Amino acid sequence: MGNKIKRALISVTDKTGIVEFAKGLKGFGVEILSTGGTAAQIKAAGIDVTDVSAYTGFPEMMDGRLKTLHPKVHGGLLALRDHQEHMKSAGAHGIEMIDMVVVNLYRFEDTVAKPGCTIEEAIENIDIGGPTMVRSAAKNYRFVSIVTDPADYPKILEEMKKTGGEVSEQTNFTLSTKAFQLTARYDAAISNWLGTILPGDGRKDFPDVYTMQFQKAQDLRYGENPHQKAVFYREGVPLTAGIAGGRQLQGKELSYNNIMDADAALDLIMEFSRPACVILKHSNPCGAAQSEGSLEEAYRKALAVDTTSAFGGIVGLNRTVDADTARAIGEIFTEVVVAPDYTPEALAILEAKKNVRLLKVPDITGGTAAKRPLLASRRIVGGLLLQERDLGAVDLSKAQVVTKRRPTSGELEALTFAWKIVKYVKSNAVIYATKDQLIGVGAGQMSRVDSSRLAILKAANAGLSTKGTVVASDAFFPFRDGVDEAARAGATAIVQPGGSVRDAEVIQAADEHDMAMIFTGMRHFRH
Repeated sequence: MGNKIKRALISVTDKTGIVEFAKGLKGFGVEILSTGGTAAQIKAAGIDVTDVSAYTGFPEMMDGRLKTLHPKVHGGLLALRDHQEHMKSAGAHGIEMIDMVVVNLYRFEDTVAKPGCTIEEAIENIDIGGPTMVRSAAKNYRFVSIVTDPADYPKILEEMKKTGGEVSEQTNFTLSTKAFQLTARYDAAISNWLGTILPGDGRKDFPDVYTMQFQKAQDLRYGENPHQKAVFYREGVPLTAGIAGGRQLQGKELSYNNIMDADAALDLIMEFSRPACVILKHSNPCGAAQSEGSLEEAYRKALAVDTTSAFGGIVGLNRTVDADTARAIGEIFTEVVVAPDYTPEALAILEAKKNVRLLKVPDITGGTAAKRPLLASRRIVGGLLLQERDLGAVDLSKAQVVTKRRPTSGELEALTFAWKIVKYVKSNAVIYATKDQLIGVGAGQMSRVDSSRLAILKAANAGLSTKGTVVASDAFFPFRDGVDEAARAGATAIVQPGGSVRDAEVIQAADEHDMAMIFTGMRHFRH
């Protein structure tokens, strides 16, 4: 059974498609009430509109703060049509029923994200009447349709076309659920932001109460393992370049692990401005390279670091994939490719590889400049860990050189390349690199010297020499043995955070081996 739509109240911030929707409603004989700019736009299209103030007999006032907060509005929304006393009261007070409300809310997050946004400006952009109407209509979904998303306009008109102007209770229930999710998000954004404000001009990094909301994007076949159920949620409007805002062009649906690894690949590839390629396995880089020439060259150099681990891995690229690069990628099995775009020729080549998932994320080309501060979260039993996204960067040309010998210009270039990569390797992380190629990776070991030895072993297995390379460590060397190991491998320079009680011993070891060493003062643990 459906509800005949006789009267609708329209007041929207996002006016996408609103004129067409209003015309569609008029085609079913619906009376339209509206306010402010929305009313003006609908009237300009030649559609008859009644101002809410004319309906209520009460003018808009207080700079628009008070316009829809009136018993004739909310009585018309909340009255139960099958409740005798409700309808009797409505009749006694001249309250007419409102069968549909079309409202959407300005994103509070957009207001406070503006540079220089003041508390006064933020407070003034808190909508009161809109969310109140949304909640009133949503509560009475048996009799009222609440429409908050322009994407729903065509579906609603199509249903009304089939039913002679009615909207079913089931549709109303779906719309109601969506509406309460909207007000929850809206209130959460306000609560989270206000929670960082201290009296005066002070700010807190984190609110005392933090609320999150994400929208379901897709069910996943399973989680990390087949016995674990999983789902992927995304932010309503992603704030920065990411997998959630990308578009899949080909291949099976992404798995839980695919999404985790692709996200890590994206984060790393955005560190580079030159044509570059990264290859990840289990969220750890197993190959990385940059090129002065072609993207294909960068891919092949990255692949050469560890062809075994690259099998079934994730490839990240920061340039449009061309035909030559596509052919090179197609030579081995690859799970996912993340790139800003693909040429038609490249897509045609990769179409033959039905199992490879192709993701297009255009903002990759923005590099680190496209990265925005976000709160990174990790769920634990009974709680949530929040931290700032690791966007820390150090200009190594200005960092502290602690050894007698300063790095050469070539070593400095290699150290900069290595420092970008080690940030994304699971701790304890030690890597060997040249100025444009990762040579060996030691990840996730319990001791830093073991990480160093593993990196050397990986390089040897790939037939790559560590002689003349540089070393990057995500945290300080607690003992000199890691430095001694690097020297035996032929490395000539080291970049590390410093900060150990044995720094003097470690520096002395570097001096004994005539190695240059830079302290960044910044650690990049990645547990």
